[in-house]
Amino acid sequence: MGKKTGIKPVIENRRARFEYHIKENFEAGLVLAGTEVKSLRAGKGNLKDAYATIRDGEAWIINFHISPYEKGNQFNHDPLRPKKLLLHRQEINRLLGLQKEKGYTLIPLKIYFKEGRAKVDLAVAVGKKLYDKREDMAERDANRTIARAIRERDKSQL
Repeated sequence: MGKKTGIKPVIENRRARFEYHIKENFEAGLVLAGTEVKSLRAGKGNLKDAYATIRDGEAWIINFHISPYEKGNQFNHDPLRPKKLLLHRQEINRLLGLQKEKGYTLIPLKIYFKEGRAKVDLAVAVGKKLYDKREDMAERDANRTIARAIRERDKSQL
């Protein structure tokens, strides 16, 4: 049997696309403890307040909560400890340059496993203004109304 290579997000930050304009994406590896990997595979993580930063030439993800593993013992991990991201030096330098620009922030969009390794989809993003969010909501409502009208029309033609 071959390896299963389907990439399905284990944890997704759905709020990020509503709160930020996504400019660019990067894939980064995650340095995790064993109990953290087991908790992630069970879907026990939260990206709600998480962000990434560059410190001392290394990339870190901050406020990424991974619940303690249920069957772990005294060696269980700290749920909010900063986790190191694995990126190439050029990528770190590029992210550092972008992070220093006004308004740019590094947001994790999703966590997934690729060939058995934990990965983060990291986005360079700019915060949306309130009117941008309102436009998005209005557009989503309009699309929903159009889809509903099309479904109703299709039902009536049968």
